[in-house]
Amino acid sequence: MDISADVLLSDGHAVHLRQIQPTDAPAIVEFHSRMSDRTRYLRYFSPYPRIPERDLERFVNVDHRDREAFVIVSGPRIMAVGRYERLGPGSLEAEVAFVVEDAHQGRGIGSVLLEHLAEAARAHGITRFVAEVLPENGGMLRVFSDFGYQVERKYADGVVHLSFPIAPTEKSREVQESREHLTESRSIGRLLAPRAVAVYGASASGQGIGAAMLGHLRDGGFTGALVPVHPSAERVAGLRACRSATESGEDIDLALIALPPEGVGAALSDAAASGASGLVVISAGFAETGPDGAAAQRALTEGAHAAGLRVVGPNSMGVANTDPTVRLNATLAPRLPAAGRVGFFSQSGALGVALLAEADRRGLGLSTFVSAGNRADVSGNDLLQYWRDDPGTDVVLLYLETFGNPRKFARLARRMSRVKPVVAVASATRPPGLAGDLPGPDAHAVTALFARSGVIRVDTVQELFDVGLLLAHQPLPAGRRVAVVGNSSALSELAVAACRASGLTVAQGYPVGISPQAGAHDFADALADAAVDDRADALVVVFAPPLPGQLADDDADFAAALASVALAGEKPTVATFLLGSLPPRVPAYPSVEEAVRALARVATYADWLRRPPGVLPELARIDPAATTIDGPPADLLAAYGIDIVPSTLVAQADEAVAAAKSLGYPVALKAAGGALRHRIDLGAVRLALADEDDVRAAYAELRTAFGPDVLVQTMVPAGVACRVEVTEDPAFGPIVGFGLGGVASELLGDLAWRAAPLTDRAAEALVVEPRAAPLLHGYRGSAPVDRESLIDLLLRVGRLADDHPRLRGLSLNPVLARPDGYSVLHASTEIGDPARRPDTGPRRLRSP
Repeated sequence: MDISADVLLSDGHAVHLRQIQPTDAPAIVEFHSRMSDRTRYLRYFSPYPRIPERDLERFVNVDHRDREAFVIVSGPRIMAVGRYERLGPGSLEAEVAFVVEDAHQGRGIGSVLLEHLAEAARAHGITRFVAEVLPENGGMLRVFSDFGYQVERKYADGVVHLSFPIAPTEKSREVQESREHLTESRSIGRLLAPRAVAVYGASASGQGIGAAMLGHLRDGGFTGALVPVHPSAERVAGLRACRSATESGEDIDLALIALPPEGVGAALSDAAASGASGLVVISAGFAETGPDGAAAQRALTEGAHAAGLRVVGPNSMGVANTDPTVRLNATLAPRLPAAGRVGFFSQSGALGVALLAEADRRGLGLSTFVSAGNRADVSGNDLLQYWRDDPGTDVVLLYLETFGNPRKFARLARRMSRVKPVVAVASATRPPGLAGDLPGPDAHAVTALFARSGVIRVDTVQELFDVGLLLAHQPLPAGRRVAVVGNSSALSELAVAACRASGLTVAQGYPVGISPQAGAHDFADALADAAVDDRADALVVVFAPPLPGQLADDDADFAAALASVALAGEKPTVATFLLGSLPPRVPAYPSVEEAVRALARVATYADWLRRPPGVLPELARIDPAATTIDGPPADLLAAYGIDIVPSTLVAQADEAVAAAKSLGYPVALKAAGGALRHRIDLGAVRLALADEDDVRAAYAELRTAFGPDVLVQTMVPAGVACRVEVTEDPAFGPIVGFGLGGVASELLGDLAWRAAPLTDRAAEALVVEPRAAPLLHGYRGSAPVDRESLIDLLLRVGRLADDHPRLRGLSLNPVLARPDGYSVLHASTEIGDPARRPDTGPRRLRSP
């Protein structure tokens, strides 16, 4: 299996990791020659000035199973080599070692190699790495000790002997995700705060997109150096032009490319030679045009990563940073919104300029802006990594058309949303390709999956700005109680109706009406009272113009009264103010419904924020190594502490009788067809059969109606029928569904879904979310079932699903839930080839 990946180092630069090849021999010799004597000594425990031919042959020829080796390359140059070698035939241990060229030590290469070597070794049955390190090799010792593995150390014969299991742990995952966050954040930071920008495609005549972009950079007051790259002109837009960015003498960080597609490759090469960190490719004509364009886009991204560059675009409309120390307007918009504290990501290049114009019109100040275009490399996930620690950004707005890695998005957004709100307008379309015919979540469930990550998901661009304005300028509400204050009874009643429809509660004593003839002083008093009223968590203010001829000169006073409350209080205030204008920091909306809808979205986010995050609890009786994924479903489930009620498949009456005697009376008989097994309503089940005569009679009836194959099963006490499903979603990876059994529930798709593995909070929510869930909790006087046992079952299923990439589907149906526990009556699995799941495994940049 060919293994290769583009990865980021700790400084944010991209490099390429791949398996070593026999043709690498000359490059390995050159790599070895560049190492210092000390580096050679630390790696080989001897001076080792040159590689003997026999050793070289062994180095570059590996079987990719018992012996594996990876190289890290930047362009044609090898920067590091890592390898493992199994200690003996069938051994579960392998020795691991790696060496990094002196000039690239300290860039996190060792940890990247260790991640990928461990994954490759686990795939071939190796469970433990051993290593020998000289005591003075502190850097190598830190790589192992800081990785999150339980490392055993012994000192003997002047060498430190290390041994550690390579199965991922919670600690190793935390370390890996922390490094991923650091590297991706730094790679974006270099794009948004460049020291110098090279512009390719700016014409000397001042015409065209490239010239416009250069003009916007210049006129926006970019604080760094601007380098127009032109094949012949001496000056472009009043700036000295260079034939190549390398001639400028500037520290180029960002290259802006507005050339025809066929010229982008040469610009990439020149930018890489100048030391640039990234490209913003405005040029169109790539994946959006068809297969040939998609191939050109892949070549662009691969070439950029090989040279250490990130790519924004192609088909982007640019990036911007309003920080006064940067003032970067590398976009097609001649004017940026005012500086603010909102980060904005747009996947659409076509809408980018319009979105910036709308933000400017609405008075929404931005910190940074990125238009990803075709999103060949840089995505919304990268920006979430950057904005999470950016001190200049408090709120994040996302305009998304597709999700490249929704599972990673959910993980990043869940962490981000704990510190900064994320608002996203995105398609709810679920990617095709669900394995088999197992049920999966519909569009509404997909929306809910993201909402549970704390994302404020909205339906339109207009609503994106509505919510963004509120978050940018107002505090979060402490609850869902709303005080409605207004001078129009009609508008106030609309506000009350809108609050109720949006799940908000109108506070006791409201709405408070003010006479249309009242002055600004009375209006201010009513608002001030509402602002300090303990019965309300937020204010909705509705104000219509007074009667014609009255108070016409008091517009400013009314606006000032509202602004004084909205900007000074601890409660969020939204307004429909149909008189004059308000300060930009007061969220005002043209209709009552829009104002209330934005407030409701923010209140739901505040509710989520107050709930403690879930944890992955420790589960007893779990032994994944006790069985294989190819074994019987009952054995697989038993390894995770889930027992199946025993049953026997029979095809004759005598076999049914024998099975009943073996299992012990009373028993149940069920038609064995997968769709019929639990269908009591179709007569496919016979219960409480007490003796041989009952069994023979029941078998004869089932055989006549449904065929000879029948299941004989031990009887268990009655309970509420439930179902648990697992399916491998092409976007989220393994997801767990829970609902109640029965034809009606199946027809309505009454299943709640969560991504695996499940936290305790996620499992609790699954049990209460289905519309039929009241049947579990004591509906109409019935005894409530044991919720804790159902939650435990779901946690175990989630762990199983997460542990086994080959598990494409699992169905537990029915599960009988009772006050004293549950019984799983039937289980089926679907096993397939292992597929790389999104957001799992070692770090790698997303493939274009």
